[in-house]
Amino acid sequence: NTQGWLHHLARHAVACFLTRGDLYVSWERGRDVFGRELVDEDWALNSANWMWLSASAFFSQYFRVYGPVSFGKKTDPEGRYIKHFLPMLKDMPKQYIYEPWKAPLEVQKKAKCIVGKDYPARIVDHDVIHKENITRMKDAYQANKEAKACEGTSTAPPKANKKRGGGGSIKTLLEGHAAKTNVNPARGGRR
Repeated sequence: NTQGWLHHLARHAVACFLTRGDLYVSWERGRDVFGRELVDEDWALNSANWMWLSASAFFSQYFRVYGPVSFGKKTDPEGRYIKHFLPMLKDMPKQYIYEPWKAPLEVQKKAKCIVGKDYPARIVDHDVIHKENITRMKDAYQANKEAKACEGTSTAPPKANKKRGGGGSIKTLLEGHAAKTNVNPARGGRR
């Protein structure tokens, strides 16, 4: 909270951890925190990124989950980012930097970082919870698909209309939204 900036890969990891990956918190809560705390926040981008990373919209590969441990090991194997922003872990050996709860007590003492005292205890077991959440997401997507089938509508994106220049364009989507909501997108408000 001292810088007001977060690397985009860290944003991805945080969003996935808070939503579909582990905690299953609404993407709107994460969006609100980022909107309040980040100096480079842009409301539209922030909202869209949270919807995308939570697999609530735009991105339907809900089964692709950033693992809080594996992602860190892959993108920063030495743990430099973690050690910089979590100085209580600066002396933790490399093999435990992303899983300090696995370090034997003697290692934790030597690193001056006792899990549960100097560093929070783990709140979820990612290996268990992400599988439960994938099942939740799968069930939600299936229920949506079945509901759309009952309504007689398709979950597929609109097909291009060659006479109008493409049915899936931003302009067409905005015009369709404006007609349904009585909003003039060119003026940014109600008609």
